[in-house]
Amino acid sequence: MSDQTPTQHPTDTSDSDFADLVEDPSAVVTVDRDEVEKEPPRVGISPELSMDPYGDEDLDISRDDFEALLSDFGADLQEVREGEIVQARILKLTENSVILEFGFKSEGSVPLDEFKDPDSLAEGDEVEVLLESLEDEDGIVVLSKRKADFLRVWEKIKEAHEADRPVKGTLARKIKGGVTVDLMGVDAFLPGSQIALRRVPNIEDLIGETYRFKIIKLNKRRRNIVVSRRVILEAERERKRELLVKELLVGQVREGTVKNITDFGAFIDLGGLDGLLHITDMSWGRVGHPSEVVDIGEALDIKVLDIDWDRERISLGLKQLLPYPWTDIDKKYPVGSRARGKVVSITNYGAFVELEKGVEGLVHISEMSWTRNIRHPSKLVSIGDEIEAVVLKVDPDDEKISLGMKQIEEDPWLSLPMKYPSGTKVTGKVRNLTSFGAFVEVEPGIDGLVHVSDMSWTRRVEHPSEIVQKGQDLEVLILDIDAENKRISLGIKQLQDDPWPVIAQRFAPGVECEGSVTRVQDKGVVVDLGDDIEGFVPASHCAVENVDRLEEYYEAGDPVDLKVLESDAANRRIVLEVTTAPQRKAESEAEEESSEEAEAEGDVEVEATDGSDAQVEAEPEADIEAEDEGEADEDETKTPVKAEASKEVDA
Repeated sequence: MSDQTPTQHPTDTSDSDFADLVEDPSAVVTVDRDEVEKEPPRVGISPELSMDPYGDEDLDISRDDFEALLSDFGADLQEVREGEIVQARILKLTENSVILEFGFKSEGSVPLDEFKDPDSLAEGDEVEVLLESLEDEDGIVVLSKRKADFLRVWEKIKEAHEADRPVKGTLARKIKGGVTVDLMGVDAFLPGSQIALRRVPNIEDLIGETYRFKIIKLNKRRRNIVVSRRVILEAERERKRELLVKELLVGQVREGTVKNITDFGAFIDLGGLDGLLHITDMSWGRVGHPSEVVDIGEALDIKVLDIDWDRERISLGLKQLLPYPWTDIDKKYPVGSRARGKVVSITNYGAFVELEKGVEGLVHISEMSWTRNIRHPSKLVSIGDEIEAVVLKVDPDDEKISLGMKQIEEDPWLSLPMKYPSGTKVTGKVRNLTSFGAFVEVEPGIDGLVHVSDMSWTRRVEHPSEIVQKGQDLEVLILDIDAENKRISLGIKQLQDDPWPVIAQRFAPGVECEGSVTRVQDKGVVVDLGDDIEGFVPASHCAVENVDRLEEYYEAGDPVDLKVLESDAANRRIVLEVTTAPQRKAESEAEEESSEEAEAEGDVEVEATDGSDAQVEAEPEADIEAEDEGEADEDETKTPVKAEASKEVDA
């Protein structure tokens, strides 16, 4: 590029560029040097242009023709200045940039990403760019398409901001913290919190949509534009709210949009005001979660149930638009009729069965089986099961229906008295033991009770485990069947004849016998007379002065001498008295201690008499068996020694 340029045109041109402007580039221009020196230079023309720049040849062209040429050349040049927008022509497209020509043979490049639609660019297209610098540190022209676009619309954006006027924009792409909006060809930032009244779950679905925005912040130096859509929506909502407050009444049916869903219900946008559609007002039937009935964004008709303007709460209902299902329900499901339904809920006390939408009945756990002892309804039914039940009771006022599953089958208890008359022998497994008896399975699911009083003719049974064990196969006798109350009485002792008539003769009053203490009670002592026969000694006949301290004189296993006072075969009892007074246990223990001391002294005397030291020497044995035998022999030899010593002490 040549440095010799006209002062009024900042654009650089070369010698070849000037030659292009002449009609005949090959012609030689000559000028008379004397004429040039005589004529003063005219204004606006550099003196160097009127002569040969090298000073060797005269230019063969007149001044008028030369001025005409310069005038035509200047008309084709742009007046370019730094900081202004210039028109440029695309020379070439590369992978990352666009090569532009502007002014007169001036070139620069712009990054491709500064163009809104780079795919539509083609060589030769005219575009506007900002001339930031004619020459930077590296001597390169600096151009910007983005800044040119920004400056073109800045005044419009500034005017809209000052006038508080909404502008239209298109959501371009999602970025961190929000969305980029194409606003009149420039990028503006839309924060995520300003997209809508509530959080938008999926912003990508809105890309490409055009909305109205309000400019809330401007910064020309940083080319920063922040817009908001929420401000416009809030203003529209407030206008609708003022209108809705005047129109809304209890009982109205209005259209609303599901705004949010919670565990207890859904919030409905009525067009400026939100109302709550509670889960209990969604359906006459059972609803597990509101999402089963409504979806976010769904439009639906709802009924206004209540309005509280002080607390700004509106209660809405959906089921109220449907007929009440419990009307004439007792006629639809009369008592005794059969009905089919689906199990929708299970509790500890029963299962709820949906007979129709909004109508449920309860099958109590006691109404599920005639024979099985069900601990939990889930052992018999599951949610979703289709079952058949009999209607037992209908209460339309409380919206309750009692159902029974076992009533579908015949009650097996009704046939038991005929099947098992009293006196029938059966064998069953002991299913359970309690403090008062044992339950024995008569039939699958049907148990009878053997009371402790029916386990033995002669023994007083404290717990059934003394006679039977759980899981044991046991033969019993049917004593009685109460089909109405579903009870079966069984007996074990009734399998044998009543031995008491014989026992009463054997232990007639006045008969003396021996026995052993079984247990000590507050009112007396129970004694074992042999052959599983027990008798009772009242406290007053226990031959002790202090009857309140029987345990100090008697304990289980003590032998006693007895005399029969009464033998009652009807009541199956024998009353006795002790004929030999017992010794108090405390005195007996003291005597035993003194006896042990005397035995110890006797051992010392015996050892002294033998004249041997009290030493024990251990001798190795040939094997373990010999050692065990030696220990046994040693014990046997010690016993008579102690006995002899005891005799000496007694003497």
